[in-house]
Amino acid sequence: MQKQNQGMVDSSTITLQDIIDLDFLQKFQDYFADALGVASISVDIEGNPVTKPSNFTRFCMDYTRGSKVGVARCVECDRKGGEESARTGKPSIYDCHAGLVDFGTPIMLEGRQIGSIIGGQVLTSTPDEDYYRKVAQEIGVNPDEYVAALRDVKQISRKNLEAAANMLYLVANTLSKIGYQQYKLRNMAGLINDSVVQISATMEELAASANDVSENQTTLNEEIKNVNVVSGKINEVMDFIKDIADETRLLGLNAAIEAARAGEAGLGFGVVAQEIRKLSGDSKETVGKIKEFTTIIQESVEKTVAMGQATSVTVEQQAAAIEEVTASIQEVTSMAEQLHSMANEK
Repeated sequence: MQKQNQGMVDSSTITLQDIIDLDFLQKFQDYFADALGVASISVDIEGNPVTKPSNFTRFCMDYTRGSKVGVARCVECDRKGGEESARTGKPSIYDCHAGLVDFGTPIMLEGRQIGSIIGGQVLTSTPDEDYYRKVAQEIGVNPDEYVAALRDVKQISRKNLEAAANMLYLVANTLSKIGYQQYKLRNMAGLINDSVVQISATMEELAASANDVSENQTTLNEEIKNVNVVSGKINEVMDFIKDIADETRLLGLNAAIEAARAGEAGLGFGVVAQEIRKLSGDSKETVGKIKEFTTIIQESVEKTVAMGQATSVTVEQQAAAIEEVTASIQEVTSMAEQLHSMANEK
């Protein structure tokens, strides 16, 4: 019997790549970034990128992250922002070390974070160029080029950035939920298919076993007929023995009569005695035939018993197969109920 709840999926083992189409996520991320003028990239739970960067600024990529000191500071900022979003399970808005504003949006699955969409790289107020020249000196890049790149950074209100992060959060987590449901559906569909194949194979075994039972029963019937035929022959022999007994009785009577006569009458007794010996021989031969038929009967009975045992084994196998089919049907029924619940889940 198969294990129950085999169709259940352990969500603790699911990764972002398992449930979200990364090509679709890339397109959505690109459109989102272009529409709002913010940068974005998707990462797994370990912080490894699963999409290409969308709309990343030259200020960040060529200068801030192009510096050894700058990229180290960026990693630390992203780490803190990711920790905050992971702690709350909600989007977090935070200021980066270089003076821009970033966001971290967690992708959740049944209360567990499986990834994030991070980005931003925007300004929420008019920048103080002197501050950025100081940052440029700290991270070792050209201040004039750094400020020139800063002037290309999009400026939006913090409220709009928070709204964008929340919208991204809702869409990403809806994708996560839908993807997880589809993942479970695919998994259950595979198990249902396997169960149906198993049921089909088991039913074929049942059909083959039924044919074996039928053939055994036919052979058993033939053996029983043989027993009946042999029994009839035994009856014939017994009738013959009865006739011999009757004749022997009459001859014995005649012998007694002859013996009562005196003299030469003894010669007649000798003839009678000879006939009796002849009948005795016939009786011995008949007894041999009876033993032969008895042996045949015993062999037929043994075959009948053996076939009966084989039939019992086949019946046990059929019972086990039926039990397995029943278990598979129960599992299919359970998964069908889960599919129905998932289809109606809002």
